Amino acid sequence: MRKDKKQVIGDEIGDEQIKLFLDFEPVDATSPSLHKLIKAYRGLRIDDFERFLGFFVAAGYDVDGKDAQGKTFIDLIADQRNALEYIELIEKSRS
Repeated sequence: MRKDKKQVIGDEIGDEQIKLFLDFEPVDATSPSLHKLIKAYRGLRIDDFERFLGFFVAAGYDVDGKDAQGKTFIDLIADQRNALEYIELIEKSRS
């Protein structure tokens, strides 16, 4: 790749595509809020996840939703490599 070319991984996605992650519903005792966060975490890049959180909070979902064992999104991702960035976004969305 030439030095003057920026590498782009994946296509830019629009707001409507990001909002689709609000449509996912759990099939177990996981709260709908937690389920949507997990799906977005797995499916979106960090910048898109940040945009998703804006829609998520505006729709009235809870960033502290829990699964059947009482674990939150932060509890579930805390030991993952890039978790800190996502945790910071969750904490920022609370304010």
